[in-house]
Amino acid sequence: MNEPQTKRPVLSLTRSTAARPEKSALRLGFIPLTDCAPLVVAAEQGFFSRQGLEVTLVREPSWANIRDKVMLGALDGAQMLAGLPVASQLGITAVRRPLVAALSLGLGGNAITVSRRLYARMAELDPECTARRPATARALRKVLDEDRAAGRPPLTFAVVYPVSSHNYELRYWLGAAGVDPDRDVRIVVVPPPQMVARLRAGEIDGFCVGEPWNSVAVRGGHGHVLITSQQLWNHKPEKVLGVTQDWAERHPHTHRALVKALMLAGRWLDDPAHRAEAAALLARPEYVGVKESLLRLPLTDHWVYDPGGPTLSQPDFNVFHRYAAMFPWRSHALWFVTQMYRWGQVERPQNLIAAADRAYRPAIYRQVAAELGWSYPLIDHKPEGLNARGWTLAQAAPAPLPMGADRFFDASRFDPAGPVAYLQSFAVANLRAPLEVLEKMNRLPPPGAVDEGSSSVGPGVEL
Repeated sequence: MNEPQTKRPVLSLTRSTAARPEKSALRLGFIPLTDCAPLVVAAEQGFFSRQGLEVTLVREPSWANIRDKVMLGALDGAQMLAGLPVASQLGITAVRRPLVAALSLGLGGNAITVSRRLYARMAELDPECTARRPATARALRKVLDEDRAAGRPPLTFAVVYPVSSHNYELRYWLGAAGVDPDRDVRIVVVPPPQMVARLRAGEIDGFCVGEPWNSVAVRGGHGHVLITSQQLWNHKPEKVLGVTQDWAERHPHTHRALVKALMLAGRWLDDPAHRAEAAALLARPEYVGVKESLLRLPLTDHWVYDPGGPTLSQPDFNVFHRYAAMFPWRSHALWFVTQMYRWGQVERPQNLIAAADRAYRPAIYRQVAAELGWSYPLIDHKPEGLNARGWTLAQAAPAPLPMGADRFFDASRFDPAGPVAYLQSFAVANLRAPLEVLEKMNRLPPPGAVDEGSSSVGPGVEL
C-alpha cells in the first residue's frame, strides 16, 4: 500500500458503499480516562454495530499493556498514546513492530498537578507565580534551587509513559522555566489510575496525567492543578486509534469501518447536549469507574484548580470532533518526533518527516469524511503556535474548515518544514543524535512516496 506524502495530495474521493469488513469481531483496548469516550460511545450508542462490527472493549491497567497486546495480536487495536506509533516507526519500542494511526481520538485533556506540600513550598517562595493560573514552573525552580543548596534529593514527578504527550508536556513546561528534566528532577512512569494514590502516599510530588485523575486529586484534597494542556498548547494532540501496520494491511475494510464508527462517535460527543450522558457512561465501573460529577466537570468545559476552590470555565478542555480534531495531522506526528530527539530517546539520525509520515495515515479519514459529506484537510502538515484565536483552514474540501487556536504558552512556534531548526531552538535539551548528521539528512527532500510496508529501525532507548 502506498500513500502519497505530498503536502497537497490529489485525491479521488467518491461516495461508495463500503465493502464488508474482513473481520467483524474485534477486541479494542483502552485506559480508564475521560478521552476513552469515543470508544465507549461507539460501543454503547451502536456506532460500531452499524458498521458491521462486534467490538469488545478491554480495560487495560497501563500503556505498556496496550503497547504489548496490540503489537503481539492480543488486541486488534486500541486507544493509544499519540506518540506510540511514531516511536514504533523510529524503532525505539521494546517490541519492534510498527504501528500506524489513521485517526486522532481528540484534542486536549491533560493537566499538571502537584502535591499540597509542594504547592505550599512554591507559594512560600513565589506567592505571585503560584497564585496565577496557568502557572509557570518559576516557583518550582526556586524550590529545586533551595533543595539543591541544602543537599536534598530531587523531587519526583510522574508521567504515564516515556513517549506520552504527558511526558513531553511536563518536560516542555519545566524546560521553559530553565529546569532540566533529566538533571533537576526525577521523572518516573506511573499508570494513570495509580497517580492519585502515589501522590497521597508521598511517593511522588506531582504528575502530568489525563482526566479525571487531576480532578480526583483536587476534589480529594491531595493536589493543586498548575496548568492544563489546553493552556500549555491550545488544542494539542492526545490519543489516536492505533493498530499494527500489518493488521491495517490485512484488514483495510475493517480498519475503515472502525475509523468511520469512531468519527461518528466523536461528532456525537461534541454535541453539548450529549456530554452529561457521556459522563454517565464513562462513570460505569467497566469503563472509568469514578463519580459521574468528576467526569462531567471537564466534559462540560469546567475546572477546579485547588481543593475547595471555585469552579471555573475551561473552554475546549476536551475536543472530539470540532476543528478537525480527529484528523491525523502528520505535522503532529512530526512534533512528537522532535521531542523524542530533544530528550535523547532517539540516537540514530533519520529523516524526521519521513518517519512521521509512516506513522500517521490520513487517507482513510479523507475517504470517510468525503462519504459523510464532511470537510477534510487537503494538506498533511500545518504550523503550530501562529493562532491565538480560532481561524479558518482554506486548504480543505468541500469547504473551508473552522480551526481552534494553536498557541503555545511560551509563544514559541513549530514549523513542520524545519524540524531540525525547531530542535535547535530549545535552550534546555538532551540531544543524543549527532546534530550535523541530522541536519544533513533533513536538508534532503523526503521520499515522494511512503512505503507502508517498511519502517525505520535503529538503536535508541527502548520504550
